[in-house]
Amino acid sequence: MPSEGCPFCPGSGRVPEHYEVLIYPNDFPAFTAPPPEPSMAGDDFYKVRPSFGKCDVVLYHPDHHTSLPELSVSHLTLLVRLWRKRFEELGAIRGIRYVLIFENKGAVIGVTMPHPHGQIYAFPLVPPRVAQELAAAREYRRRRGRCVFCDVLRRERKDARRLIGENDHFTAFIPFYARWPYEVHIYSRRHIGTLAQFRPAEEPALAEMLKWVTLKYDNLFQMSFPYMMLVHQAPVGGTFPEFHFHIEFYPPHRSKEKLKYLASVETGGGIFLNDSRAEEKARELQATPPARREELLKS
Repeated sequence: MPSEGCPFCPGSGRVPEHYEVLIYPNDFPAFTAPPPEPSMAGDDFYKVRPSFGKCDVVLYHPDHHTSLPELSVSHLTLLVRLWRKRFEELGAIRGIRYVLIFENKGAVIGVTMPHPHGQIYAFPLVPPRVAQELAAAREYRRRRGRCVFCDVLRRERKDARRLIGENDHFTAFIPFYARWPYEVHIYSRRHIGTLAQFRPAEEPALAEMLKWVTLKYDNLFQMSFPYMMLVHQAPVGGTFPEFHFHIEFYPPHRSKEKLKYLASVETGGGIFLNDSRAEEKARELQATPPARREELLKS
């Protein structure tokens, strides 16, 4: 049923009357191609450059009142394929260095448009957090000759206390070093860097794991669970054998009634304080439906 005033709903005149998943150009893009001239001049100290790039909205479904965990695995497979297609298109644009796929869900995150959607930003640079992750992975590979992400995955699967679920191609877990109480990471079992390297079977497998994790989130407190979801991939336009495809979820809730605020130590000092153990929160999610693949496919 359309929601009045929503540009993403069929009938708004802004989107097709019928669609499954859809790329929608952001109405208020932070990056454009071609970009406008900077609003002020820079100098050798304060450097300025044009805001070159792309900003897309990814519409998950025409139904205004659904959400990612409520969609079928087959529908979510269409979403993964759309991510892959758009990643390849944006990565082929000269001057684009990084393609960031993400979703902000929930009013507490600051979302003002509840229609189920995510976003894709194409940057002329590698975002600082990813650049730091990439540098650490490169140094680990130089010193030890191995992928740090593969080693994390190996340890988490062997330990198993923090595992949330897995299938033949992906593993979900709360990492030992989680900063948010219910932070879940999804790692590809195979060492790949980007969506462009996916095999056909990995598309529905990722869709299945996305639904698995987000359904557990919703069922944990019997609420539509807010989160930030970011797809971590290697930069485009180069070779990055040290990087490993994974997705990170940052939910702001530390209980049903309480939020994890980024206060002075986190925001000003850059040090996250997590008052829970990853093993404790993993046990909560492990005990939350779905517990079996059959439950997932029925939902």
